[in-house]
Amino acid sequence: MRAGSRALSVVISLVIVQVGVPAGVSAGASAADEEAGPGVCDTVVGVPSAPQGAEIVTPGTDLSAVTRTSPAGTTFWLRPGTHLLASDQFGQVIPKDGNRYLGAPGAVLDGRGINRAAFTQQAADVVIRGLTIRGFVADQDQGVVNHDSGPRWVIEGNIIEDNKGAAMMAGNGQQVRGNCLRDNGQYGINAYRLGGLTDLVIEDNEITGNNTGDWETVVPGCGCSGGAKFWAVNGADIRGNWVHHNHGTGLWADTNNNDFVVEDNLIEDNEAEGLFYELSYNLVVSGNTFRRNMLVQGARRAARGDNFPVAAVYISESGGDPRIPARTDKIDIRGNMFSDNWSGITLWENADRFCNSPANTSSLSCTPLVPLVSTCAQPGIASAPLYDDCRWKTQRVHVRENTFEFDSETPGCLSLCGRMAVVSHYGTYPEWSPYKGWLVSDAITFEQDNRWYDNSYYGPWTFVAHDTSRSLTIDAWLAAPYNQDTCSTFGDSEGCG
Repeated sequence: MRAGSRALSVVISLVIVQVGVPAGVSAGASAADEEAGPGVCDTVVGVPSAPQGAEIVTPGTDLSAVTRTSPAGTTFWLRPGTHLLASDQFGQVIPKDGNRYLGAPGAVLDGRGINRAAFTQQAADVVIRGLTIRGFVADQDQGVVNHDSGPRWVIEGNIIEDNKGAAMMAGNGQQVRGNCLRDNGQYGINAYRLGGLTDLVIEDNEITGNNTGDWETVVPGCGCSGGAKFWAVNGADIRGNWVHHNHGTGLWADTNNNDFVVEDNLIEDNEAEGLFYELSYNLVVSGNTFRRNMLVQGARRAARGDNFPVAAVYISESGGDPRIPARTDKIDIRGNMFSDNWSGITLWENADRFCNSPANTSSLSCTPLVPLVSTCAQPGIASAPLYDDCRWKTQRVHVRENTFEFDSETPGCLSLCGRMAVVSHYGTYPEWSPYKGWLVSDAITFEQDNRWYDNSYYGPWTFVAHDTSRSLTIDAWLAAPYNQDTCSTFGDSEGCG
């Protein structure tokens, strides 16, 4: 979100006993053994009285019908109790521009396992505040609130829980603040819109227990699960959230995202990565605490003999690029606390995955530097500029001023925990690929400005570089040809100061 755009467009009294990161825990704090206290999901939410001029809606009134007969810009205040929509799958509220839907404490909008979506279509500047929204049955990859990605919605201080699909979709300029997004079947947030999205704010939410449908088992390899997922979003501020205990990745940005700031969040106990940044660009990750992420899936992989260095933060075919406008031209991972995760940070670049390659699961997408997928083909791809521009490169990643602590006796943690990695593999596919052999492994390790420095390490850390067969000691990681972690400290060692 650009400067000056974070102010709420509407100010209405909203009772929130406590919002955001749990009591007693400062996101990015060094006291990583602090246990989380109550979060948004344990607070009282609601708008205690109807604003002047609001239309008052009592349980038993069809909110969708009331919306149809009221002008744009109407404020609706829902009394305490359970509110229902029409008893068919397409029962839904279709807001008009500027409508506001405010829930009194105890106001529930219940889909009863019948309705697919709660708020739909593409009205602008809609406000949803203070409601509990549950029991809706959205289809895969669809959402319950803002189903059709209307622009500039403010979704604030709600409990959106126990729905199938995603709790919400996203539209341009959407602000998601102080919500409990809990136990939804697929995602807490699915930030996807055909043509892409811009300027999202995701702030002070609790995002927990999502992917109850276990989608990666239902559709193996779908990449369709977790706390929140972002697709082709240009500009996102993700601040002050508590992202925890999701059945998969906590925060996942997949394919041509750019200009993300992930700051001052507490990200813990997610079964897979805390943060997964994939096929994307220009990212700041600062002041966060990452605790006990990837322990579940890391142990599963290790048990089947998979030694790939999965980690709390996974940067996959993503990097900084000055040609793509953003608030940074790097991936800057700085000033974070990493505590007892299944490893710290992995930088990965798949040698066989590039625009127009059959190995690219985002098969309809190309890098933003190349207009057509079909352009990335022989003979042009073998020389500049396509040789570089057809790849999503893991480049210009700086890992600095972080604290990494790891206890080898962490429950569920095996010998493959406690690693840091910058790796690729031997390129083989497709037959016409210009990236065969160790070209990409050499590039990600030595040529693409991927650097660790000024970090602090505690515990038995090891390092993996170039390819997964190269496991390095601290001394080897520091020495040529890797020359990593300049001025970092290990245990009681002294850095450059």
